[in-house]
Amino acid sequence: MEPKKFRVIKPEIRILGVDDGKFALHTEGHVIVVGVVFRGGCSIDGVMHTHVEIDGFDATERLTSMINSSPHCKQLRLIMLNGITFAGFNVVDIKKLSTGTELPVIAITLEKPDLEAVHKALSHLPNAEERWNTVLSAGEIRETRCRRKKLYLELAGISLDNAKEIIDLTSTNSSFPEPLRVAHLIASGVSL
Repeated sequence: MEPKKFRVIKPEIRILGVDDGKFALHTEGHVIVVGVVFRGGCSIDGVMHTHVEIDGFDATERLTSMINSSPHCKQLRLIMLNGITFAGFNVVDIKKLSTGTELPVIAITLEKPDLEAVHKALSHLPNAEERWNTVLSAGEIRETRCRRKKLYLELAGISLDNAKEIIDLTSTNSSFPEPLRVAHLIASGVSL
């Protein structure tokens, strides 16, 4: 998917922020994943959820299905993920997610991913090389700043300039975008 060029980014752009819930390390099962539909950085329009397998291989498919089956789907203009891994090392293929939903994707982290450590951790899981290739396919990890705080981005279907503009627009209460901050709060308070 070619990077989407937003000519004008409206203050109330509908964004889906997605984060996963808590789980105990070295456990099996599923983890809840929460999506929060936000108007810019101001108000919540809706909440959706799914679940993904801990250290599984279903995150991209489950997120795509959650988004496409949502009544909010046609209003959404962008997906924000809290990183590209959910439920441990269930890696989201952000390019497939972007293509499957026809929406641009911004994966954001507060710390720069240590790719060497990720590669080593993945080597202990089934489909290690396929997972690693998914990590690499997310593309270049880009650094930006929001309210003097560093953020690290991986992008699919959106330009870096547009991504920065949307992050600034949605970071109304902190240096982290509201759609992700609220998704994190909700997902952290819910368990399966």
